[in-house]
Amino acid sequence: MTVATKTSSAPGNLPDAGPSLLNRLIVRPELGAALGAAVVFVFFSVITDRFLSPLGVATWLDDASTLGIMAVAVALLMIGGEFDLSAGVMTASTALITAMLAVHAGWNVWFALLVSLAFALTVGALNGWVVMRTGLPSFIVTLGTFLALQGLNLGVTRLVTGTVQVSGIRSADGYDSAGWVFAATTNIGDARIQASVVWWIVLTAIAALVLVRTRFGNWIFAVGGSLVSARAVGVPAVRTKILLFMTTAFAGWVVGSCNIMRFASVQANQGVGLEFQYIIAAVVGGCLLTGGFGSVIGAAIGALIFGMARQGIVFARWDSDWFMLFLGILLLSAVLVNNAFKKRAERVRR
Repeated sequence: MTVATKTSSAPGNLPDAGPSLLNRLIVRPELGAALGAAVVFVFFSVITDRFLSPLGVATWLDDASTLGIMAVAVALLMIGGEFDLSAGVMTASTALITAMLAVHAGWNVWFALLVSLAFALTVGALNGWVVMRTGLPSFIVTLGTFLALQGLNLGVTRLVTGTVQVSGIRSADGYDSAGWVFAATTNIGDARIQASVVWWIVLTAIAALVLVRTRFGNWIFAVGGSLVSARAVGVPAVRTKILLFMTTAFAGWVVGSCNIMRFASVQANQGVGLEFQYIIAAVVGGCLLTGGFGSVIGAAIGALIFGMARQGIVFARWDSDWFMLFLGILLLSAVLVNNAFKKRAERVRR
């Protein structure tokens, strides 16, 4: 009896033994990003004293915040199997609409913000509808949207203002309250934390809960993993993907609103090229380019890596051109690590 008891208590013979701590960590898509963030944090903490100062921390958090807001939304979309190349330009489009209505049409800032939000959600819904209706790759559809918005931004801004910039929103009615929501600063010691950092944290928390705790989150993984299979089990694929495109548009509105309220001016070409940084941050955070796998927490950490690296290079007094080399190496490494982690996660889940 004693021998039998000892044999049955061996880990390999326990039918209800849970997975090991290592296996539980391996299945987390954000593990690679967390390790990378730790390396970057330690590296710049050692080589420059300014990095860990209150002002330094506030600076790289500020740098990462708007990128993080967009990266979280883009991560949800990528997990759902799609891309949005119009996300960067959307930040400028919404800011321009808000500024032109408030400054040149004399509207209350809050009404202008509501109109720009409606515009963003409409464009996002249109992107999703066209992708699902036509079957065209979202890369192509949103590239068209990107070009259209870029042309509208430049053309309409020059038509209304005679320049490619809109400024002067601080004198508009309703700016004080809107500015508090989107551009307030909180002093913590010597550090000044921007409102965009708060938006980043709150939206990341909401997105993480939606992704892992709700039926809609399951739908996102399902349509990203296999659209045909998702439809076969009753997942509302069209509604899910349209809502995901609307989510990236909403994030663009939040970032655009933070920018225009904080800086009080916006350029018509603002945001161009940033869409690739959003995608890279999501990939660094554990999202696969093929969909069905990823983490919004990881995307937020990916944005944090961007902020720490970009400002760390400045604090170290290096040539900022090296950041692009870092970005390229980071992207390639992340893709390789993510593929390896996904294969290991699949073996663990079996």
